[in-house]
Amino acid sequence: MPAKKIAIMVDQMYQVLEVWYPYYRFREAGLEVNFVAAEASKEYPSKEGYPCVSEVAAAKANAGDYDGLLVPGGFAPDFMRRSPDVIRFANDMVDAGKVIAAICHGGWLLCSTRVYKGRKATCFMAIKDDIINAGAEYIDAECVVDGNLITSRKPDDLPAFCRAVMDALKK
Repeated sequence: MPAKKIAIMVDQMYQVLEVWYPYYRFREAGLEVNFVAAEASKEYPSKEGYPCVSEVAAAKANAGDYDGLLVPGGFAPDFMRRSPDVIRFANDMVDAGKVIAAICHGGWLLCSTRVYKGRKATCFMAIKDDIINAGAEYIDAECVVDGNLITSRKPDDLPAFCRAVMDALKK
């Protein structure tokens, strides 16, 4: 695969597997991966306390520097969408037509973008109404790919989710 760069969004209370499983899969495949958050060089604890240190502040993140955006779940997306800079970066990625991937509660952040309008998507069932209200057609499936939008429901879906993201980045 040609060199690609992906931004993984982080904030407190993230779901450990939904950050670290894709992170290592992507690195193994030769992708450059940055942890992007509201603040750079800040340690964000997972729901279980496992730390993740952000590398790039969303205010300084440029959609032109990335090929894809991954939003993990946990409760982190609820914190992410409180930051205007995070929402701006996510919308810039959507507007630039980049690969947009969200798993589990990651869809919460995407509800603050224009990505769901007229698209098919899935998510953790607890936020199904949120993505429907943001304009998506909800589909209960392991992984839903609608153009550059890739969504999955839960950690058990990570193998299919990561395969779909990797396939999209190859195009």
